[in-house]
Amino acid sequence: MIRILTKGRLERLLGQVRTAREVSGAVNAASARHFRELYAAAGRAERAEAAAAEAGEILSGALQELAAAQQELLLKDIAIRRLRAELEGGALEGRALTVLMHYGEPHSVYVSREDAHADTAAHGVAPERWVVGGERPAREVRWRCEAFIFDARANGFRRACAPSAAAVGGAA
Repeated sequence: MIRILTKGRLERLLGQVRTAREVSGAVNAASARHFRELYAAAGRAERAEAAAAEAGEILSGALQELAAAQQELLLKDIAIRRLRAELEGGALEGRALTVLMHYGEPHSVYVSREDAHADTAAHGVAPERWVVGGERPAREVRWRCEAFIFDARANGFRRACAPSAAAVGGAA
């Protein structure tokens, strides 16, 4: 079938084509704008997820540090209570303290020799590294415990075992 087009009909068809092209251009522009917004939103979401993951890691580390600090605080609180109980427990006369010496210099003070050994073992000093003082000068011994007893007459502590007197000038 053959159809004959008139000038008026052809102009109407051309007008419809122009309108369709304008609508198509507007749709393409809107589609491009929506895709740009979609990509921008996806980028922001990815950055937000990365920031949230980083914040989660930081929070996790902070919680671990907090737990360690709370544990340390609890241990110190227990030690303080124990020492207060011992202090309130009675007179100091005859009570001993143990001083941990490192090459003859005081390092730490403990309520008992066992506490000194336990604490220093927790810090990496093996029990076999302990040396009995004996006659060796304190400055020659790496780790050594010295017991001190409270002396009320002197209003202070004195060594539980006084070192032997060294001969002066070869005299006995």
